Amino acid sequence: MTLQNTDCIPEQFKFEQVKSCPVIVNFQCKPVTSDAGLTLIAELDRKRGITSRLAQCFKDYREKNRIEHSVSSLIAQRIYGLIMGYEDINDHEFLRDDLIFALCVGKVLNKEFESAKLAGKSTLNRLEHCPENITSLAESRYHRIEHNASAIETLLVEIFLESYSSPPRQITLDLDVTDDLVHGHQEEVFFNPYYHGYCYAPLYIFCGKHLLASKLRASNLDPAEGALEELQRIIKLIRSRWGKVKILIRGDSAYSREEIMAWCESQQEIDYVFGLAQNSRLIQLSQSIKYRASLEYEQKLQPVVEFFESLFAPSPDLHLAATAFVKNSVWYSSLNYKTLYSWSRNRRVVAKVEHSNQGVDTRFVVTSLPIKKIPPGKLYTEKYCPRGNMENCLKEQKLELKSDRTSTHTFAGNQLRLWFSSVAYILMNALREKCLAKTELQNATVGTIRTKLLKLGATITVNCRKILISISSSCPYKGIFALAYNYLSLLPCPG
Repeated sequence: MTLQNTDCIPEQFKFEQVKSCPVIVNFQCKPVTSDAGLTLIAELDRKRGITSRLAQCFKDYREKNRIEHSVSSLIAQRIYGLIMGYEDINDHEFLRDDLIFALCVGKVLNKEFESAKLAGKSTLNRLEHCPENITSLAESRYHRIEHNASAIETLLVEIFLESYSSPPRQITLDLDVTDDLVHGHQEEVFFNPYYHGYCYAPLYIFCGKHLLASKLRASNLDPAEGALEELQRIIKLIRSRWGKVKILIRGDSAYSREEIMAWCESQQEIDYVFGLAQNSRLIQLSQSIKYRASLEYEQKLQPVVEFFESLFAPSPDLHLAATAFVKNSVWYSSLNYKTLYSWSRNRRVVAKVEHSNQGVDTRFVVTSLPIKKIPPGKLYTEKYCPRGNMENCLKEQKLELKSDRTSTHTFAGNQLRLWFSSVAYILMNALREKCLAKTELQNATVGTIRTKLLKLGATITVNCRKILISISSSCPYKGIFALAYNYLSLLPCPG
């Protein structure tokens, strides 16, 4: 049964507890929030100017005298909602009276809270819905906010460049594609047999934990489709600020394509290291180190087996038990390799052969880095393997900031949602780097930071002189909150 507005709600509720005084529950407390830590995000955003600059990438065709919620406040509300775990637009219908959100997006608070109303789901929907049947948003009745896709893509790179106080000597750009499963009839959705479902396949480019690009793509495209164009666009922006920076481009075997490698080789101070799918010829070329790895492993295993045989009765399981005490044998080798048709030149391929009790595992990477500059083992372990850290960034995007909530019908609308999630990630990563350094949360995930530092209960008191947000004195992370505030106070103000 659902209570109607005309139904009478009791002033208090009494619960009888065994061996206890009566427990009284009522709804007469001062305004309370569960998101008091959002004040840190809002202050960081104000000093970095992230959502306000994102708002400049939009055109507002609404009549100025009828605007109640500016584009800047709408964008901040949507992105702050993602950060705090409110991934659906419908969630904002219940956040309209939340005073912390109102304060953080710039609403005026007074004792009566008359002007603290946030935008509802319908208003936010007009921000991100991109109807395909309207040619001019200026003439549309309901959807009169338009975004500039090129400006948003440029902004993501500019925020990355500003995160450095001085130009670095070298950076590494990681490319990868992930799946974005959908459950409707969205535009540009196709069945992908690799991901076993109907999905998008967005392309991401990271530099460490910094997100530089998130490009929504149809899943029936080649994984490397559009990767070269994105690299060229991003590197052009980077080189406009950092003319002498060395750039290493890294990715899995999906990106070891002739056009990408040839372009990198034609540029100055741009190198690459990509995974390379094995084939019979590469396996044949790596036979020598395969034999050496096998021989070394057997030489290490034999003394252990003999020792076990001196202690225990002969058994078929004795050999398997001995392998637990023997380290794997790993060998690396550089090969000079060229495909029959697809490659225009010979290239350096590094082979890795690992022999263990599970058998032999052989992997290959192709690189433009010469052997005199970096030996094969060091190249594989220090240059290629760290690309796995990008998977953690993608998981944060999908699982904790809901980048896969692409449930609108239009492709452009879903791309905009992906960008909102990306900006939410950028804000959280800025909090981690600028405010949580040297704390136990400096390497924490977005979800952990949200739970421990942002999801804080507090009462809110508003009077003529101040707005008081009172968090519990027993909060276990008040020390980290104070430290984050100190770091925030040291950041320069915009302008």
